[in-house]
Amino acid sequence: MNNLWTDGEAARFADDTGMGLRVYSSQLLGREPDLVLHGGGNTSVKIRQENLFGEPEPLLYVKGSGWDLRTIQAAGFAPVRLSHLQALARLEALSDTQMMQQLRVALTDPAAPTPSVEAILHALIPHRYVDHTHADAVVAISNTPDGEQRLQAIYGDEVLILPYVMPGFILARQVQQETTSLDWSRYKGIILLHHGIITFADDARTSYDNMIALVSRAEDYLHSSKAALAPVSASTIKLSRTDLLQLATLRQKASAELGQAVLLRSLSDAAAVGFSQLDNAAELIGRGPLTPDHSIHTKPFGAVFTGDAEACLQDFAQSYQAYFQAWAQPRHQCLDLLPRFALWPDRGMLALAANAGALTVVSDICSHTLRTIQWGEALGGWTTLPQQDQFNLEYWELEQAKLKRNAARPEFAGKVVMISGAASGIGKACVEAFVAQGACVVALDINADIDNLFTHAAILTLVCDITDPQQIEYCLDAAIARFGGLDILVCNAGVFPPSARLGELPDALWDQSLALNLTAHRRMLSQCLPFLELGIQSSVVFVGSKNVAAPGPGAAAYSVAKAGLAQLARVAALELAEKGIRVNTVHPNAVFDTALWTEEVLQKRADNYGLTVEEYRRNTLLGCEVKSADVATAVTLLAGQSFSCTTGAQLPVDGGNERVI
Repeated sequence: MNNLWTDGEAARFADDTGMGLRVYSSQLLGREPDLVLHGGGNTSVKIRQENLFGEPEPLLYVKGSGWDLRTIQAAGFAPVRLSHLQALARLEALSDTQMMQQLRVALTDPAAPTPSVEAILHALIPHRYVDHTHADAVVAISNTPDGEQRLQAIYGDEVLILPYVMPGFILARQVQQETTSLDWSRYKGIILLHHGIITFADDARTSYDNMIALVSRAEDYLHSSKAALAPVSASTIKLSRTDLLQLATLRQKASAELGQAVLLRSLSDAAAVGFSQLDNAAELIGRGPLTPDHSIHTKPFGAVFTGDAEACLQDFAQSYQAYFQAWAQPRHQCLDLLPRFALWPDRGMLALAANAGALTVVSDICSHTLRTIQWGEALGGWTTLPQQDQFNLEYWELEQAKLKRNAARPEFAGKVVMISGAASGIGKACVEAFVAQGACVVALDINADIDNLFTHAAILTLVCDITDPQQIEYCLDAAIARFGGLDILVCNAGVFPPSARLGELPDALWDQSLALNLTAHRRMLSQCLPFLELGIQSSVVFVGSKNVAAPGPGAAAYSVAKAGLAQLARVAALELAEKGIRVNTVHPNAVFDTALWTEEVLQKRADNYGLTVEEYRRNTLLGCEVKSADVATAVTLLAGQSFSCTTGAQLPVDGGNERVI
């Protein structure tokens, strides 16, 4: 475990309050996925501040709900009255709902985020800085038959080891009872079995250093016990077209099970493939998660996928229903029956989720868990908490309350969109529009700069010349492996060749335009069709041109290719309707914020019409300037449910053009 603290970097954060270094060391912890994953862990600092009446008041600034340690800022810490939290800890009983209400009551700033459920625990520790992580190495050792004894041997009297209890008030009460007469100066930390590790100190660096040092000792133990060598690695594998179609089928049926589009990711790296080849892999994924907190994201066990989607989902549903019935009380509402991860024997693992963010969380948790399972096996056997404890966390009062909140789901959440020509202009605007509405996007462009344009987790960027069938196949394979299927295809890539009248038109220019503006899109549609047929409310949108209805002299190569594209779209609409796939076309014109329209070209065109550039930009019937975002809006509308009864449409997006009308 590398210690990332540097004095130079810390000096840029330091301030008189201590909050700056709290932010800094929290970010250091968040940078290390072996300590915390996706919003996990929490940190705090105790600060005395003057209240409105000029009286000094001790406050606990604790990580707020919804913030990630990796990127947290000062605004992510909730200021809570320390005395109120300490008084709550003295209560004999407090429901989690009551606890969360009281945490809000204790806030000094009502606009602050909701304090961490561990706020009371942080308040009880008499040190200024408190760090809490779910370190893989520490929790993995505790998930063995004699985990507590092993941890005691590693740390001796330097840490307090406590048995697992539910987070929140119950955990705070446990710590209070166990530390009533504790000499805190003797300890560097607390280990919560099957949960995580807490360190503390009166300065930020010491608390952080203690965390790194204690976790490093657990890692050293794994190495000295040869357990760290346990994870089995195999070669990565290339999924066949049959494999990919099986994944798309599983995603389609999983979406039907959940009643909304879901995403699926194939984890086929060497470690996942190696795990999937273990003889008892199916049994191992049924024993329980690394820490019960993960079950909120992954459910406590996974499914097994052998190529039969229906069997995989039915078997999991039956197992989950039996699990629920074994531990549920009348107050519990059963969660959905969809697995969040699955073993794919000999091929790796699968992650399933309702949106891109959740898919990343499940994938990362799965990868970390596979490794720690094998550590545990090497130390005598992967032994997690009893299933009832896992159930109690998954069906925690606070989690059940979330079911009653009807948060609006973006229209394209769980949908997968492939867009060609995505590096600029209309294509780039389409990427941004679909992602803004919840979609995952596979962004293709021949321009290698595509890889530097987008950093969003929901966007897979791929360099692709769509006139090359092999490159299309490669990109399609990557898309299915990353997101599990394909629902929407936006055929946008194109080129406007130099003007040339028919008698002077070079064959090469003609052939190039037909190859890119027409033939490539026909080929792309054909290659995507098997996956679109397995998609969720599948749709295709072609980006045509005003030249289809109103061509101009010198533009034969472009106009004929786009006219052919329009006819292709009409035939596709006729042929694909029986498969439930809608096909529509937008016809933009004079979209000036694209690479085609340089200032030089704009000036030349404006001069040709005797207009200023600004007048030329608005030379439409509506007097408006058409932008790429306007075209993207039309594309998303045609692809979405607003036009669910529309196919074969040809929609102009041109501000009104007399020749088209």
